[in-house]
Amino acid sequence: MAKDKKLVESITSMDEDFAQWYTDIVKKAELIEYTSVKGCMVIRPYAYAIWENIQHILDGMFKATGHENVCMPMFIPESLLQKEKDHVEGFAPEVAWVTMGGSEKLEDRLCVRPTSETLFCEHYANIVHSYRDLPKLYNQWVSVVRWEKTTRPFLRSREFLWQEGHTIHATAQEAIEETERMLNVYADFCEHSLAMPVIKGRKTESDKFAGAVATYAIEALMHDGKALQAGTSHYFGDGFAKAFDIEYTDKENKRVNPHQTSWGVTTRLIGAIIMTHGDNSGLVLPPAVAPIQAVIVPIAQHKEGVLEKANQLAEALKAQGIRVKLDDSDNSPGWKFAEYEMKGVPVRIEIGPKDIEQSQCIVATRYNGEKQPVALDEAYGTLVQTVQQLLDKTIPEGMFAKALENRTNRTYDCTSLEEITRALEEKGDGFIMAMWCGDEACEDKVKEVTGVGSRCIPMEQRHIADTCVCCGKPAKHMVCWGKAY
Repeated sequence: MAKDKKLVESITSMDEDFAQWYTDIVKKAELIEYTSVKGCMVIRPYAYAIWENIQHILDGMFKATGHENVCMPMFIPESLLQKEKDHVEGFAPEVAWVTMGGSEKLEDRLCVRPTSETLFCEHYANIVHSYRDLPKLYNQWVSVVRWEKTTRPFLRSREFLWQEGHTIHATAQEAIEETERMLNVYADFCEHSLAMPVIKGRKTESDKFAGAVATYAIEALMHDGKALQAGTSHYFGDGFAKAFDIEYTDKENKRVNPHQTSWGVTTRLIGAIIMTHGDNSGLVLPPAVAPIQAVIVPIAQHKEGVLEKANQLAEALKAQGIRVKLDDSDNSPGWKFAEYEMKGVPVRIEIGPKDIEQSQCIVATRYNGEKQPVALDEAYGTLVQTVQQLLDKTIPEGMFAKALENRTNRTYDCTSLEEITRALEEKGDGFIMAMWCGDEACEDKVKEVTGVGSRCIPMEQRHIADTCVCCGKPAKHMVCWGKAY
């Protein structure tokens, strides 16, 4: 046998150093490569395939709700960006500027798109004239640039991929309904396709998107107890419309301003998958977005009939639309097991001479390590049915339950700053559920004293206490607090 490739390198234990564990996975699972531009990464084929699957599912969900894809330019003139004061101030620290065009200095420097609200507003002003032109339900799949000071692959990079939805409506009610509808789309996608439980809620006034009337978000809890904002949906009211002179003639023949929304998720979702489901052997991928859903590893493949049988199994699974890889390389089975564990492939199928004698194969699931023999009947129907059941139901439900258990065990109800501090010290990082009076000064003090910031005001409210966790005044909301990526 040819010399094996080097066995998959071990990764740092997540309990020893979670940040290094994360870095080890993104490198050793061949998800990214660093570049000569700080904060910019090469998204390697395996990671890009995960993103393509995310795109495919979400794009279908968007189109099912009536949205169309468009594509805006990547450059925004400074004069255009300046039209909405709060918006430009919110993004100013992160903007990258183009000041030269070839050898000539630009009179109006160009912002490299950090987000596209202003471009959509310019477009709407040109195409929206009557109530008959509304609503416009748009989305685009593009990259954006934000000049982050501290970067980490997928979680925070200077250039990243995302989708950004932008819609414009005749009334405030329609726009608010759209904002909430798209938040629900994101939550459904995360929970059903990524097996990642999320909390839906509204951001506090101090934490909302620049220029928004209200910002909604889904918050997920990572394995280490830190929060990750997995998606946002914003209601803009008519503020952008007024700033950009967008008007339409309503049914009463009056000139009025429309109402807008925007909403987005990014390649940060790949980081969320890693930190929600990964373990000390590497990635654990949800079947819906896994580039390879099942890998077939032949045992003693040099023996007669083994590769032939492995190919038959692969063809039977492919015929049902399952993404299958047959690894018939000359690496040892041990190397292959470690390699596909590192890459998080949901299902591994082993087939060797002894299995063939017994008319069976061995099916192993990545997320819990369980193995089971599966009979090889005519046309391999039992195998196909078993694998399909694992991919469609058993694995995603098991992964979701495991992630939900982690969140439940790391969610603490607190009624005072002392309780928050004690919970974090004794139990570790997690979600803190505590009441709040609505005063920004109290919000700031909670973070200053305990280190946890407000993540959102959950849609599903619980009554934990009558008074604010900080000042003791009557409480208005239960807030989810936490340390965040």
